[in-house]
Order: sequence, then C-alpha cells, then structure tokens
Amino acid sequence: MTPQDASKQAREICGLAPIVPVLVVKDAGHARPLAKALVAGGLPALEVTLRTPAALEAISEMAKVPGGVVGAGTLVTPQDVKNAKAAGAKFGVSPGATDALLDACEAEDLPLLAGAATASEAMRLFERGYDVLKFFPAEASGGAPALKAIGGPLPQISFCPTGGVSPKNAESYLSLPNVICAGGSWVAPADMVLAGDWTGIEALAQDASTLKV
Repeated sequence: MTPQDASKQAREICGLAPIVPVLVVKDAGHARPLAKALVAGGLPALEVTLRTPAALEAISEMAKVPGGVVGAGTLVTPQDVKNAKAAGAKFGVSPGATDALLDACEAEDLPLLAGAATASEAMRLFERGYDVLKFFPAEASGGAPALKAIGGPLPQISFCPTGGVSPKNAESYLSLPNVICAGGSWVAPADMVLAGDWTGIEALAQDASTLKV
C-alpha cells in the first residue's frame, strides 16, 4: 500500500462521522456490545488502543459488528502492526511515526493515521506521501489555535486531533478547515462500560454524531 492510498482510505474512514471513539477495552466480553452501541449511535469508526491485554481480542470481536470499521490505536512497533492486522483491524493509529512503523503499515496494507504534533513532523510525513494525519497530543500541543496555525502554511494536510478533545472543545477543532474528524474517549466512559450501560453509551454517541465538521 502506498502512502497516498493509505491516506485516501484514512480520509474515507475519518469522513464516516465527526468523532472516532478512542477505546481502552479491558474486558473483551464488552467489545461487541460496546461496538454495537457506538455504531447504532452513529459512530462507525472505532479505535481500540493496544494498551490492554484484551485489546487484540476486542478488535476481533468488534470486527464482527455490522456497520463498524474497527482500527487499532497506539501502534508503536512493526509487531503491533502485524498483530492488529491479524486481529481484523481495518486501519491503524499511532502517537507518532517512525520509518519502521510506516514501512510495516505499508507492507501490511494497513491505512495509518500517523501522529504529528509539529509542522516539521507533518511536513516529513507529507513528504513521504501522507496527507491525513493525527494531531497528538492535541490539547497539550496548543489545542485548536495551534492546529489552525499549522493549517495556514500546510493547507494540503488534514488532521484528526486526539488527546484532550472533549464535548466542551470538540467544535473548536471540528470548525477548522484542516480537520476532518476528532478522536475522543468521552463517548465510552469506563464506568458506563463496566456497568454495561449500552443504552447510555449509544445516547452519548448520538450526541457526538451530530457535531458539525
């Protein structure tokens, strides 16, 4: 997969809804009902972070949910990429980017939202052929004003800001011309997942799905 093809597919996935849920799944038994609730609420693109022992099994379970497009987040090594692809991930997300990670995603045909926090990082990825990136950590890197400033000289690059995005500030990001979606964890609070409150999570997803890009 070329970087250009990867970015084309990433753009399509990011265009499915204004918010991509960032999910930390600790119990794979929660994966399928969680995915069903989020998809029913209008958020089909799901990022499962590889931060728990249950993450890969959760990706496998979520991949069985009709209408969902499941990806793997926190990709750091080439082995992460192989494991994610084998589990059924349709896209990947990384906090940053290394040549080894980019090579692995291209070899595995896994579209990647590579992380960038500065103009130089974004330019380096753009030089390789990527024009859809993750802006991370969004709030710690200056928030929407910083991303707006980066967009001035680099209008060719689109971003999915993640990290500190919440209902209070999501629209400040989504209103930017260089933002196509945002990543957020608030649509699947840990306490609601633990309680199996899938109706409540679907309602949160519905609210997030109405945010304007």
